Amino acid sequence: MSHENGPYIVIERRSGGAGAFVVGALAGAAVALLFAPRTGEETRAELRDGVQKLRNRAEDTVRNVQEAVSQTFDNVKGDVHDRLDAARDAFDAGRQAARDTRDDMERRVRETRERVRAGIDAVRQPPVAAAGPSLEEASNDGNPEA
Repeated sequence: MSHENGPYIVIERRSGGAGAFVVGALAGAAVALLFAPRTGEETRAELRDGVQKLRNRAEDTVRNVQEAVSQTFDNVKGDVHDRLDAARDAFDAGRQAARDTRDDMERRVRETRERVRAGIDAVRQPPVAAAGPSLEEASNDGNPEA
């Protein structure tokens, strides 16, 4: 394909980035200083004012960022302390519930042992003779000869 019939355009795809912007801004400032219709003293005063404004803005920005970071840190720290306190409370409540359950189970085991022992003792002891007729006598209807 021949380009003899007309001009052609070449497009490069690269990002200039912040570095190119800063270099362009410095070059523009230098050209403005060279062609400015001011005296050297006026130019220096204007540069001082510009630098001071830039410095003030930078300090304000840094101060704002520090305050935001500090506030965020304090908020996160408070949240962590709250969650730790809640976790401790839950752990302590669980521990107390376990103790209460253990005490209740130990009491039930003791009561059950006592009932079992009482039942075993009742089975081991011979029946006490009653004042009424014996089983044999009751079956004979009180007739000793039968």
